[in-house]
Amino acid sequence: MNLAALFGGPTDPAIDCGGRLIVFDRPRIMAVLNRSPDSFSDGGAHAVLDDAVEHALRLVAEGADLLDIGGESTRPGAAAVSVQVELDRVLPLIERLRGQLTVPISIDTSKPEVMRAAVAAGAGLINDVRALRGDGALAAAAELGVPVCLMHMQGAPASMQDAPHYEDVLADVKGFLAERLFACQLAGIDKKQLLVDPGFGFGKTRQQNLALLAGLRRFTDLGCPILVGLSRKRLIGEVTGRELDQRLHGSVAAALLAVERGAAMVRVHDVGATRDALAMLAALAPYRALAAAGTSAKPTSPTWDEDA
Repeated sequence: MNLAALFGGPTDPAIDCGGRLIVFDRPRIMAVLNRSPDSFSDGGAHAVLDDAVEHALRLVAEGADLLDIGGESTRPGAAAVSVQVELDRVLPLIERLRGQLTVPISIDTSKPEVMRAAVAAGAGLINDVRALRGDGALAAAAELGVPVCLMHMQGAPASMQDAPHYEDVLADVKGFLAERLFACQLAGIDKKQLLVDPGFGFGKTRQQNLALLAGLRRFTDLGCPILVGLSRKRLIGEVTGRELDQRLHGSVAAALLAVERGAAMVRVHDVGATRDALAMLAALAPYRALAAAGTSAKPTSPTWDEDA
C-alpha cells in the first residue's frame, strides 16, 4: 500500500512522536483509551488506574501503533470538565505507561495546560478535536514541538448535533482543515508534524458522514496523513441497526473503507480485529496491480510488521 504516493513524497511519510517514530509505510492503528466516566463507548470502564494500565498493555499487544488517552468526553451532548479534573484522569496513566510501552502515547485534549503536562509526563502527540482553536492551544503546541492531529468539528460537543448544516460538506471540511494547517505553519509548527481528521460524527448527519467517507481521498490533497475515527460511532449503528456493544463488524468495515480511500491511521477500540483486517488488505495490495495488468504472476507479498 503506497501511502507515500498519496502524500506526494518519494519516501513513506513519518512523524516523530517525542523520539518515537511512526512511519506510514502501512496504515497505522491508534487505540482509544478513555478515562472519562461519560465517554460514549467505554465511559467508566477504565476509571481504576490498574485496570487502565492493563487495558493499555493489552491494546498494544493486540497491535496498536499508538495509544490515545483522553480525560474529557467529547460525545454529543457532553459537558466540559475543568483542567484539574482532566489532569487527574490522564497524568497518572501516562506516568505509569511511559516506561512500559514501546509505542507513542497521544493525549486527546484541547486544553493547553493538559497538553503541556501530558507531554512533560511522556505523551508524544496531541490529538485536538478543536484543531488548536482554544485559547493558548496553538501557542502551546508550537512550543512543545510534538505532532498534532487537527480535527474538524462544527460547533461544540454540547450542541454539535443540533441540525448541522454545510453548503458542501467535503469542500467546507477540507477548507477548514486547510485554514488550520496554514495557521499552524504561521505559528511555527512544521507541516511534516501535522495530521488531519475530518471529524466523523462531530457536527455531521448520517448523510454528511457518508459523503465524507466516500470522498475521503480528496483530503490527501492537503499533504498530511489522514486520521479517521469511526469506531463504534452512531453512524455505524444507523447503517447496521446495531446497538453500541454490537458494532465491531461495522467498525472494522468502516476502517477498511477509510484506508481504501486514503486514511493513514485509524482510531479504534477493537485493535485486534482491525489489525487482522488491515493485514489481509495489505496482503492483497500487490495482486491488484497484477490483476489490473491482466497477469497472474506471483508478486512479492508485503509483510505486516509482526511477520517480518
